[in-house]
Amino acid sequence: MARIAGINLPMEKRIEIGLTYIYGIGRVTSNKILREAKINPDTLVKELSEKEQNALRDIIAVIKVEGDLKRDVQQNIKRLQEIGSYRGFRHLRRLPARGQRTKTNARTKRGKRVTVGSGKIKAQKT
Repeated sequence: MARIAGINLPMEKRIEIGLTYIYGIGRVTSNKILREAKINPDTLVKELSEKEQNALRDIIAVIKVEGDLKRDVQQNIKRLQEIGSYRGFRHLRRLPARGQRTKTNARTKRGKRVTVGSGKIKAQKT
């Protein structure tokens, strides 16, 4: 089992894809790491030798991933909120912070659609 940066990589995937399971590593960074470690991207995770795994661990130890990266992102959001910026305000209200429209769409941020009536009180039948 390949465990890198505290994450168990899926054994049946190619190492190029397996590394993307680590928060902070995408396809481009994954390929750059593999080039630096001189590992073929088509190699399956289960075929990695102990020496190759250690080489990957050493390279990834230099990059900010997982907990450190998440902590930095949260600190940046907190800083924006403390200085009272527009982006901080949007984060505080859990709304899109990058100029997207919210009248329609934005369902992931605003939640499930709730239909509101006209506000009229209906006459009761007697």
